[in-house]
Amino acid sequence: MVDELKRRIGLGLLTAYGVGVMVGAGIYVLVGAVAAEAGLWAPLSFVIAGLIAAPTALSYAEFSTRLPEAAGEAIYVAKGLGVRWLGAVVGLGIVAAGAVSAAAVLRGGAGYLTAVTDLPFDWTVAGLGLFLVAVAIVGVLESLALAALFTVVEVAGLGLVIFAGATAAPVADFSMPPEIVWSGVTAGAVLAFFAFIGFEDIVNMAEEVARPEQVLPRAILLSLLITSLLYALVSFAAVRSVPLERLGESEQPLALVWQAARGGDAAFLSLIAVVAALNGVLAQIVMASRVLFGLGKRTAVLSVFHHAHPRFGTPVLATLLVGALVIPGALLLPVSDLAEVTSAILLGVFVLVNAALIAMKRRSPEAPFRVPVVVPAFGLVASLAALAVTFGVGT
Repeated sequence: MVDELKRRIGLGLLTAYGVGVMVGAGIYVLVGAVAAEAGLWAPLSFVIAGLIAAPTALSYAEFSTRLPEAAGEAIYVAKGLGVRWLGAVVGLGIVAAGAVSAAAVLRGGAGYLTAVTDLPFDWTVAGLGLFLVAVAIVGVLESLALAALFTVVEVAGLGLVIFAGATAAPVADFSMPPEIVWSGVTAGAVLAFFAFIGFEDIVNMAEEVARPEQVLPRAILLSLLITSLLYALVSFAAVRSVPLERLGESEQPLALVWQAARGGDAAFLSLIAVVAALNGVLAQIVMASRVLFGLGKRTAVLSVFHHAHPRFGTPVLATLLVGALVIPGALLLPVSDLAEVTSAILLGVFVLVNAALIAMKRRSPEAPFRVPVVVPAFGLVASLAALAVTFGVGT
């Protein structure tokens, strides 16, 4: 009866949640970095990144109906491949990816805030980071309706950028497009993949979704489709209205688009970007600390993290560790480097999740929701290819 009472989330709210998590994952800070790699073909990089994510997202959807349990990927890999220690490694990888992702978004959000205030950048990063860690420790009660409201604000900001860039006079670079350079487009796609981080969080709602075998796959695909379209349009508006050199050097690229296209102050857009960033950072800190807490239950060496504060009921030690990774990362590394590291870790996890689903489908073909085996196979190949490009970019 308790499970039935909890299953109150429908397709609309779940899709809004997915879009909100992904939009908060870095599109406000990443367009410039992708444009620096792909040039005028940055929109294509975002589309390719969405295509890379899609089959793996469907693999997650099937696993969520097979194993609707906590600790997500760690259990998928441990049970799918039958290697318990590998599941723990995957869980730690997710913790690391969450921390690095939060660092990238924190750096970007601080950049937007300092652009409209006189606050020093380093102190802004540290102050925002400590505030969000404190919130995560005290506990945050957000309904999906509130998350949907944040999504509306974030998407409205992107809509304004698209309008501004699409109605501006095109820059010289856009008027004389060069030949497509596929190495740059694929390198840009690896970075753009970072902006899709969050679709894997959708499956964590499996136990609270009405008819998960129907709603989860649709919500995942709709979220990916909506965000892919938004990202392609935003990056199109950016490369159309801002010279590539300026765009590639900026850590506040969307505010730059508004200023170049409309003139005047972009403070309101910067504040929207800060809200999106704070939402994304908090979500990643909470997620990573909960995964570490869950791993502590199953792994003796990590058992110290499986403790909740008697008053707050939150994993304080796990949250502090994640915060200790996030704040220095945001202070020391540029967004593009942080995004690349996060993408590499998650792509490695996606390789294992797809392989685990192939193995499980061979042993037990039946599932509440099933995808053809070609889906995880393609997800495996696409993730491996993107991972190879990632290491190629880094060398």
